[in-house]
Amino acid sequence: MIRLSSADTEAPDEAIETDERREAQLAEITELVGDAVVESHIDPGHELYLRIAVDQWKSVHRRLRDDLGYKFFEFLSVIDWMPSPYGKSEDATADAGVSVTTIDDPGEMEQGYAGGDSRFQLFTRLVDIFAGSQGVVIKADITDPRDTDEPQAQSLIEVFPGANWHEREAFEMFGVRFTGHPYLQHLYLPGAFEGNPLRKDYPLLARQVKPWPGIVDVEPMPEDDDSTDDDSTDDGAEGGDES
Repeated sequence: MIRLSSADTEAPDEAIETDERREAQLAEITELVGDAVVESHIDPGHELYLRIAVDQWKSVHRRLRDDLGYKFFEFLSVIDWMPSPYGKSEDATADAGVSVTTIDDPGEMEQGYAGGDSRFQLFTRLVDIFAGSQGVVIKADITDPRDTDEPQAQSLIEVFPGANWHEREAFEMFGVRFTGHPYLQHLYLPGAFEGNPLRKDYPLLARQVKPWPGIVDVEPMPEDDDSTDDDSTDDGAEGGDES
């Protein structure tokens, strides 16, 4: 076994990757929307991430579409960054009838690229299909939907009509409300369904009483018995002839 020191595993300064294309992209967007950009992050060779002020959510998307050519709306979603108080679903008990329990230390909350100041964040991704399909992920801090009766963000339907169902899903699964959405109703769940299943503090009872689908009990295959297989095949064939 070869033992490596910390010096052996540290990348030399000249190996630090840069991304001039996305640095120029960031400069262009920042010049356009100014103080609306709260924080940014470039993942070299992959993506540009922006965190913007939520009160400028709609205006930033409109300006990126109209002034910079980001005309393709890919998705809108929400992330609840709070670690689940119930632990990982794949670690849940599979014994029916066991009450739902919480764990003492679910871990620290981290908001990912471009940081954040809230448990919930709203996300979109826009693409300029005429500039080598260059994309940008945009996110904004939003209040906990249960802490306010006011909408958390402006609807993007007037800018990108395709955001309609995405916003309905965010409303249904997280409780996020959008100003100006004409039909903020359930998309998947029954109308009388209570709660928001993608919130981390929503107990998914089915995962507490049923095995996680990714866990498979591997059982040995029965031993091959050619004579038994032949007999069963012959019986089936004879039965078919009689009928």
